[in-house]
Amino acid sequence: MNSTELIEKQNWRYAVKKFDPTKKISEKDWKALENALVLTPSSYGLQPWKFLIVQNPELRKQLRAVSWNQSQVEDCSHYVVMTAHEKVNPAWVQKFLKRIVEVRNVKLESLAGFEKSIMSDVINGPRSLVAAEWAARQCYIALGNLMTSAALLDIDTCPMEGLDPAQYDEILKLKGTGFRTFVACAVGYRAADDIFAGFKKVRFKNEDVVTYL
Repeated sequence: MNSTELIEKQNWRYAVKKFDPTKKISEKDWKALENALVLTPSSYGLQPWKFLIVQNPELRKQLRAVSWNQSQVEDCSHYVVMTAHEKVNPAWVQKFLKRIVEVRNVKLESLAGFEKSIMSDVINGPRSLVAAEWAARQCYIALGNLMTSAALLDIDTCPMEGLDPAQYDEILKLKGTGFRTFVACAVGYRAADDIFAGFKKVRFKNEDVVTYL
């Protein structure tokens, strides 16, 4: 892919208002998007999230009712609810460190300095005081990554903020797990009669929002 194609994909992408419920993402393409989600960067690499892929029709129906009755929830191919820790705990940090040991074949003791940095910031430091806001920012990195990755595969998305997070947590049985809902994303293929697909993308001029110093 070259730079021209990248911008073409960005212009093609839009927040789909109406999905075609008969069109489903292939298993191969969905696995690629799942891996893209997992590969999303995060602060310290901590990945303080869980992505819930809601495919159960009854659950989707319930979620639609607390999502301003937006049809995308039920009509998309895959519905991704992005949840994250309300507050990252030491056990999650240890799980992450052990994964580093497993993947990079290093000694746990060699990560002592890194562990101290995380603990003194995210667990016991200033970031721990804004844990929910920090977690939300991590989810939005994943959201952007998913939407861009999908566009590169000619797959449509719609970010979903018009929802009741507390009701999502109730329906998805998140209470008591330490995770909470922050945002969702509908993924699939636009309906042929979605008039918004033909609208020109409206953005400020580069010079209005980009400054070189």
